[in-house]
Amino acid sequence: MAQLWGGRFTKETDAQVYAFNASIGFDQRLYRQDIKGSIAHATMLGKQGIVTEAEEAAIVQGLKGILADVESGKLVIDSKYEDIHSFVEANLIDRIGDAGKKLHTGRSRNDQVALDMRLYTRDQVEEVDTLLKELLQVILQTMEENTETYMPGFTHLQKAQPITLAHHYGAYFEMFKRDRLRMKDIYARMNYCPLGAGALAGTTYPLDREMTAELLGFAGPTLNSMDSVSDRDYLIEFLSALSTIMMHLSRFCEEIIIWNSNEYQFVEIDDAFSTGSSIMPQKKNPDIAELVRGKTGRVYGALMSLLTTMKGIPLAYNKDMQEDKEMAFDAMDTVKDCLVLFTGMLATMKFRKERMAASAMNGFTNATDAADYLVGKGVPFRDAHGIIGRLVLYCIEKNTSIDALSLEELQTISDKFGEDIYDAVSLKTCVEKRLTIGAPGPEAMKKVIAANKAYLEQ
Repeated sequence: MAQLWGGRFTKETDAQVYAFNASIGFDQRLYRQDIKGSIAHATMLGKQGIVTEAEEAAIVQGLKGILADVESGKLVIDSKYEDIHSFVEANLIDRIGDAGKKLHTGRSRNDQVALDMRLYTRDQVEEVDTLLKELLQVILQTMEENTETYMPGFTHLQKAQPITLAHHYGAYFEMFKRDRLRMKDIYARMNYCPLGAGALAGTTYPLDREMTAELLGFAGPTLNSMDSVSDRDYLIEFLSALSTIMMHLSRFCEEIIIWNSNEYQFVEIDDAFSTGSSIMPQKKNPDIAELVRGKTGRVYGALMSLLTTMKGIPLAYNKDMQEDKEMAFDAMDTVKDCLVLFTGMLATMKFRKERMAASAMNGFTNATDAADYLVGKGVPFRDAHGIIGRLVLYCIEKNTSIDALSLEELQTISDKFGEDIYDAVSLKTCVEKRLTIGAPGPEAMKKVIAANKAYLEQ
């Protein structure tokens, strides 16, 4: 059993205890970050004269060799090591001898793992941000192509007012844009280097923490060594942001599932993102949308797990904090997979535009506009509201729509109706006269689309 702390102990650790304590099974994915951090640490040790130039060169060259061999598959990360730190250090010593034993000078596994996890999470933040941008580009393209694709807007899952597909997609553009802003905020807040904090109280060696922070692309070193090794706020923030992304994806998936249903038939999901039934040959199921919706709870679970783990931990480092990794890694992988698949599904989905427009007409989504028409004829709004309510009831009884009624029928409800009512309640008019920024009117949408395009080009 390869471990870094055996000197104090007089007998081997129980095998079950060792296995329970070991983290190599999941923290091996941190090998790049561990080696990158070790190279920066060794470079700083050399610059400070804590190791000789020759020792520094040997350590750095040895670490680069380990990284290359792991990347190529020549060197396999072995479960006989307790953690990724033990694996890297043991292999370094095997390759360069006693110089490798000096790598850990002025460093603890506590600040080492804090650095590795921070570097890894920082990389993940960037990856998720890139995937969000790709999703936004697909959403924006659909918006550009559908400023006059009419559909019902809903409240309470009931048809409310006519909108356009561009307007509906624009709501999700705003959500995922906010998700990107959260990535930016998290990156800026977490971008400080804990290396040099030691176990909890720093070190007596003359380390240059500003140098290692700069070498690793951080804004600077962390300013309290106890907080440095026990802080997982950045990871909780990231898991919270990932949970919000999944919530947005899940809402969108729920709508696509509804739109894909036989009752609505607004969309046709591409065969590549659908599956069939083992018994019902007619079925084409929206499985990707359903799985994304289902995996949302999995990501929420990772957030709740880490919050629960951290809530009772006194300063500074405690072994409980090893539980920050497995579920967090799973959540990161899950969100990235969901973003990739959802973006692909969205990019290939087809819209049944005539069906969407017909649904808007059949749901009395133009009722508010009919009331506004009467207000324009001098009818108080409250009275107009009652008149249109009676008109809708009449249409329901006749199984028809407002625009399909004859002028005579309309005038039996109110003599204020004239020939111009038909234009006033057409989907085109209902949408186009909504001109305020943020509304579905084409002119308003063009301004929003231009702003969105400029945002993505920044």
